[in-house]
Amino acid sequence: MSLFRAVATIGGNTMISRVLGLVRDMLTAQALGAGPLSDVFVVAQRLPNMFRTIFAEGAFSTAFVPLFAHKIADEGEAGAQAYAERAMAVLLTGLLAITVLAEAFMPLLIPLIAAGFTDRPEQFAAATSLTRVTFPYLLFISLVSLQGGILNSLGKFGAVAFTPVLLNIFMIAAVFWGRRYGHVVEALAWSVSIAGLAQFLWLAISCARAGMALKLPMPRLTPDIRRLLALMGPGVFGASVNQINLFVSTNVASLLPAGSVTYLYYADRLNQLPLAVVGIAVGTAILPTLSRQLRGGDVVAATETQNRGLEFAFLFTLPAAAALAVIAQPILSVLLVRGTFTEYAAHETALALTVYAFGLPALVAVKVLVPAFYARQDTRTPVRIAVASLVVNLVLTLILSRFFAHVGNALATTTAGWVNLILLGLALRRRGHLTLDRRLLATVPRQILAAVAMAGLLLAVERALDPALHDGAGWMRYLALTALIATGLAGYALFVFLVGAANWRDVKRLLKRQAA
Repeated sequence: MSLFRAVATIGGNTMISRVLGLVRDMLTAQALGAGPLSDVFVVAQRLPNMFRTIFAEGAFSTAFVPLFAHKIADEGEAGAQAYAERAMAVLLTGLLAITVLAEAFMPLLIPLIAAGFTDRPEQFAAATSLTRVTFPYLLFISLVSLQGGILNSLGKFGAVAFTPVLLNIFMIAAVFWGRRYGHVVEALAWSVSIAGLAQFLWLAISCARAGMALKLPMPRLTPDIRRLLALMGPGVFGASVNQINLFVSTNVASLLPAGSVTYLYYADRLNQLPLAVVGIAVGTAILPTLSRQLRGGDVVAATETQNRGLEFAFLFTLPAAAALAVIAQPILSVLLVRGTFTEYAAHETALALTVYAFGLPALVAVKVLVPAFYARQDTRTPVRIAVASLVVNLVLTLILSRFFAHVGNALATTTAGWVNLILLGLALRRRGHLTLDRRLLATVPRQILAAVAMAGLLLAVERALDPALHDGAGWMRYLALTALIATGLAGYALFVFLVGAANWRDVKRLLKRQAA
């Protein structure tokens, strides 16, 4: 599958998931509002997601995919399947131990995420109870990460990209069930773990159809599994650094007025939409491709893959960042203000979203650059750089939150993202692993120009639609927001064409060209 088609497959399914996620957030905001109860649910989700990011998507996946790709090349699919089964047995053993310990010592873990809850007994008790319900999600989603690594290495991206859709479907259903029976937050917590089981079964079937029906042998630390764990070590630490950033942000926010955790959560959720659709899609597609190309010694093709990954990433991320920065308020007002979620809450969330948006291009570009290290089985360098960004985030969060409340947290995160990107780029260039070609250097400035022009157009159209966006009936507000977004999309496409910010002939060729 070509790089462009792989990105389109992953991004398309991710878009479906994020749209459903947006519906989920709208319903959750309506039911829980922005206050103590919503803050508790955000924290209950964060702990299993933190461990998932550290052990599954962060450390395990990035170490496993290149090694699995090499196994296919060296030993064929049968040897690779046996290796995956050994890895699953060891992963499952470790996950069971972590889950049991976390359930037992949950009251000691909650203060690590939300220290402010310790002074609020009701919130602390609720957070402890709900997190015990959501934590088994870690077990299932980590196994999903292994299954996804197998399918991605085989070039089958669709089923993996569809798995988040299942989570959103279950959580949407939980909101309706909870509202009917008066237990929304409890229903949401249970839906997280149940969805994890559904995702695991979905990919188990997908792996079987791909000829990779995994059995569960006794866990053994064979030499190749020891190699996997050795590569995971720095990845665990690196992913932990990123999660410490979230810890710091959430902890500080929990000490701020009630609702601050929720403001940052919803702002981050909207900011994650383009990050997931573009950044994660490009990064996921690039890693197995780079691994194969570098394994075959084709450095020229690897350089081309990386440059085109950056080009695609910026082409779609820059306008998203510009749009989120300039029309954050109407987006959040129309989508979230209902039920117990107020205009004030939307305003506070919009402030954080505007700041997050300025860091979006950096976060997406990081997703494109990091695979260049992992494809070379270098997991240490990204860790060192992540530590530097952690220090920046930690210092800035503690300082800026004193002056700008939760918006200071967002500003610290954005700044740390740019520091991370700059240091990654410098490290790759110093080793000769990052060469920006003429096409990329000529295209990105034009993409920036097109995004700025689109932002100006959005501001003008927002002013014209202001009465409908803020004072119109429900359906009128949705229609006005749709018109605003559609105008931005059409305007950006026109500006891209006028300034030559994309080479459409090459895009069409990429649809047909098979990746090396």
